[in-house]
Amino acid sequence: MSAHAIEVILNRQLADCLSIPVFITDTKGNLIFYNEPAEELLGTRFEETGSMPVEKWSTIFTPMDESSNVIPPAELPLVKTLEDCYPYHKTFWILSLKGNKEKISVTSYPIIGRENKFLGAVAIFWKAKD
Repeated sequence: MSAHAIEVILNRQLADCLSIPVFITDTKGNLIFYNEPAEELLGTRFEETGSMPVEKWSTIFTPMDESSNVIPPAELPLVKTLEDCYPYHKTFWILSLKGNKEKISVTSYPIIGRENKFLGAVAIFWKAKD
């Protein structure tokens, strides 16, 4: 991550220390990191998937509503944060790469640098209580 701004690097350092799943993207929506708790919930390691464009990560884990209707990427909190640099929250279902259906709550926020420059976005998520 040496090519990234210090604020992005610090968010990754924090994600490595957290016991809840975390996604980090660049300004274009490319997934640049997810931590070990995210690997467990999503069903695959970051080393296996590597970086992914928004078109892939926003659909690969199959986000769904309570009726199992697929949620369009534009309605996901992290995608919305990428569009307008504002925090969002939503609870929905995903289908992990291991085939497990999980109800998750997601909160996303923009990474804003010291010069008020948009540097990327973060999503923190966890299994939701039924």
